[in-house]
Amino acid sequence: MESLHPRVRLLWAVRTAVAASVLAGLALVADRFLVSVPSSVVGVGWLLLVVLGTVHAVFAHRIWRFALQEDALFLVRGVLTRTDTSVPYVRVQHVDTTRGPVERAAGLASVVVYTAGSRGADITIPGLRPERATELRERLRDLAIESEATDAV
Repeated sequence: MESLHPRVRLLWAVRTAVAASVLAGLALVADRFLVSVPSSVVGVGWLLLVVLGTVHAVFAHRIWRFALQEDALFLVRGVLTRTDTSVPYVRVQHVDTTRGPVERAAGLASVVVYTAGSRGADITIPGLRPERATELRERLRDLAIESEATDAV
């Protein structure tokens, strides 16, 4: 099985730090206008969130794997709750490659696989080199087209 690029850990840790900073900012605003929140509590809370988020990012990277199997895309992910997902190629509707500003700065990309089925039926494979993301998108597209021809309806 293939793992994600190690740089994705940094991306995930930065996202956690940004979210923790927003929460700390909200706590400081609450301190100013609503209730008294000691700044030391805000600082310790911020630090705790950043440390926990960084630890989570390291463990998530160790666990996150994917593979192109004979008839399906297989993914393993999750730190506290492990999720194994098998997406049959015949269910693939279309595949996108995305690169947000933070991903571009980190030199990474994601592949989003949209599937037939229920609402929110899409799978994102983050933390790929842009070249690998493009290769994976094209390969998944080809596998979906091939499986469509063999699907007995």
